[in-house]
Formats: sequence, C-alpha cells, structure tokens
Amino acid sequence: MSVREHDLREIRDAVAKLCATFPMEYWRGTDRERRYPSEFVRALTEAGWLSCLIPEEYGGAGLPLAAAAAILEEIQRSGANGAACHAQMYTMGTVLRHCSEAQKKKYLPKIAKGELRLQAFGVTEPSAGTDTSSIRTTATKKGGHYVVNGQKVWTSRAEHSDLMLLLARTAPREEVQKKTDGLSVFIVEMKAALGRGLTIRPIRTMINHATTEIFIDNLEVPAENLVGEEGKGFRYVLDGMNAERILIGAECVGDARWFIGKATAYANERKVFGRAIGQNQGVQFPIARAYMATEAAALMVERAAALYDAGKPCGPESNMAKQLAAEASWQAGDMCLQTHGGFGFAEEYDVERKFRETRLYQIAPISTNLVLCYLAEHVLHLPRSY
Repeated sequence: MSVREHDLREIRDAVAKLCATFPMEYWRGTDRERRYPSEFVRALTEAGWLSCLIPEEYGGAGLPLAAAAAILEEIQRSGANGAACHAQMYTMGTVLRHCSEAQKKKYLPKIAKGELRLQAFGVTEPSAGTDTSSIRTTATKKGGHYVVNGQKVWTSRAEHSDLMLLLARTAPREEVQKKTDGLSVFIVEMKAALGRGLTIRPIRTMINHATTEIFIDNLEVPAENLVGEEGKGFRYVLDGMNAERILIGAECVGDARWFIGKATAYANERKVFGRAIGQNQGVQFPIARAYMATEAAALMVERAAALYDAGKPCGPESNMAKQLAAEASWQAGDMCLQTHGGFGFAEEYDVERKFRETRLYQIAPISTNLVLCYLAEHVLHLPRSY
C-alpha cells in the first residue's frame, strides 16, 4: 500500500498533536528516574500508531514502512524518545514476512489491540557483538519443544515486553556450509519464560533506554514458536535489521530537526554584545551545515523506505540511511549544544538529554564502522577488511 505525501502530512500532524500532550517535563522526569514511559507507549498504542505496520486483517492499519518512519521521525522531532517503542515496528520486518499464518493469527491481533507488546529483539551477545554468526546461544530440539541455553546483552525493553524474537544457533557453526547457516528465530513468551529458564538483569546506562542482559538456562520453547524454517533465521533477522536501520535513520532525522529548531530559536533570541548571536556567521554556519546534512540524510531514508516497501533489495540503502542520519543528528546535537553554550548543559533546556540519546546511534543498532565495511566490501567490491 502506497502512502501519498499529503497522507504522511496528516500522520505527522496527528502524531505531533499526541506528542504535545507529553511536555518536556514528562521526558525529563522519565530520564532522571530511568523510568519506562508507559503512559506515552499506551497513548501511542491506543491511537493505533504502534500497530501501523500490522495488516488490516489482523487489526492493524496496514501501512508501509514509510508511514512508520514518518511516525518515529515526528516523535523524535517533538523532543520525545521513541526508543521506548520502536522495536514493535521494526520487528514486523521479520514477523510479517516469515511467521506462519497460525503465528500471525495468534499474536498480531493482540499486539494491535495493545494486549501484547513485542518490544524485545534478542540477537546481540557479549562474546559476539556485531559478529552475529558467532553467537553461542543454542536451541536443541527435544520432542515438541526446543531447549535454549545462552546469554544476550543489550536486549532493550525486555522487562516491558510480552514477546521477544530470539535468535539462536540450532546447528553448530562448524557443521554448516556458511557461517550464517544454522541460525533460527523463535518467538518467546516472556511471562511464561520468566523464572523458568529466563532471567532478565537491567543495565543502567547514560540514557534512559531500558536495556538489559538476558540469561537463558534450559528454557523450553514450543516447537510451534519456531519462525519459518530451522536454520534460515539469519536471513529472517536481516529483514528486521533493514527495517530497523531505516526506522532508526528516521528517528535520527527527527532528532536533528529538533536540534536545528532549538538552536535556531535560541540563536534568534539570545543577545550578547547588543545583538542576537544568530547574526554571527560563527553561529549561523554550523546551523546551516547541520541543516544541509539533515536534509540529505532524510532523502536517503526516504529512498531506503521506498525500496523496502516495494520488496526490493535495500541493504546498501538501509545502511547508508542509518549512517548518514546518525551522523547528521550527532552533528546537529553538537551544534545545538555549542549554540546554547553553558545553558545547553542545563536539564531544563532538554539539549543535554537529547544530546545523550542521539549519541547512541553512532553505535547502535550497528556500529558506523561496520556500515563502512559493508559498503566497501559488498557495494564497492573492495577486499574484506575483517
């Protein structure tokens, strides 16, 4: 389903109106207390925005990824933090393309209604990092279930999710032709698993991201919760990762536009030596450069989303969208802080919070260095560097 530009504008306006009911004091409070913004997530769910990608036959809106990108961009542009709920969108890349009809009928209507949350994506491990093929979490089939053992890290929102997509190795790496073979995806029902082989340990970080470490000890997962074919999970996860990178790119564009708007307003209002600081080229030029970088990144996000929605290969574009947008938001954040001077460090201006939040995307969901390696090897056909 295509979405015309005026439809996206209506979506943006509606999301902005909802976000306006959560003032900056709300976000300062959740950040200060490292508290999950349950009220905000509930409001987005009730408005139907978090189920926008779920097909209509399962209770969702059936919108394309371009619409989801517009929603998340607008959330960030309002000064909010969409990291609390974005996984429910990007996990759909795996769920909609690879889950069975029975799995979709079982879970998607409840996710659309807000009765279940799918906010956790268990992929990264302490010893593997971005080398996904080296994960050590195993799933061994025994009768009608799989027994899972292992550990995950940086699994955000696990404490606030009813379901988790989990990647585990079902065939030893040394026994498969390609190192990415032998990986499988499972749907884990979190409440049933807690205390029965699943332990969640929160990790306090410099931002309010509700991230955790997960320990799995002889956890039994029903065989019916296997997504797609056994051993094909790496390809399934890539569909989620491409969606994730596009959506994170959109969030970064939203962050950048918030920083630019904030800096521009302050530069026009703040007077030093008898005139607005925005009259000085030393203040103007960094804002203008951040604006150019942001607009260029937005175009790449739009292009990647269009390819994804058309069902076309979009690996390079998804990676470039994430990279360019993350660089643009960090550039804009640094510029905004510099424009505000000492006041940028004051909590009440919100710059320092957003500055910390947008810094994450230089590292997650994939390191900017790995994006460059990917483009060098797979697009420019240079020798593999690692």
